[in-house]
Amino acid sequence: MSISSERPVSAEQIHAALAALAAEPAADPEKRPEEPQEEDRLHLLGSLLAKTELEITAATRLTEDGEIEDILETLLGWGEQVGADSGLALNVLTNRLQRTALQVSESESEEVPPGREAAFAAAMTAVYALSAQLHAERGDTEGTRRALSGAEEALIDILQGMHELRVAIGDAPGSEDEADD
Repeated sequence: MSISSERPVSAEQIHAALAALAAEPAADPEKRPEEPQEEDRLHLLGSLLAKTELEITAATRLTEDGEIEDILETLLGWGEQVGADSGLALNVLTNRLQRTALQVSESESEEVPPGREAAFAAAMTAVYALSAQLHAERGDTEGTRRALSGAEEALIDILQGMHELRVAIGDAPGSEDEADD
């Protein structure tokens, strides 16, 4: 399912919103002219999304009592914007999960630590599971199979990453310990 906005927001409007929030990205005169260009639109949307997520995080109480209420309140606002279209909501959620998976897998080191690798796989499992459901609802058996295969591979990666993390903290025998048996 692809979506399109009834009234797409321009790069200039997004830039103005960022400026109003004191979060406009620094201008790079070598890359861009003074005014935002339409090819900057996705980059600017990413900046606006980050600013929004940071504001939500700062406004959310970090207590068991208040946190869920705050999260539910943000979900109500989200739901008002998305509306009653469940396909659109799943498309947005899938897009968010894919961004989350990529962000989780970012690491300063060459090799992604096992806990982050498992978290990446968990997010991708959700992406594949949602995709499988959408394919199944459309009667696309082959698409459902492909998505389920992706989910199964990601589940294996979750278990492998969790095991590697247990080995790293000494809670499970490592592969060299298992070879000695």
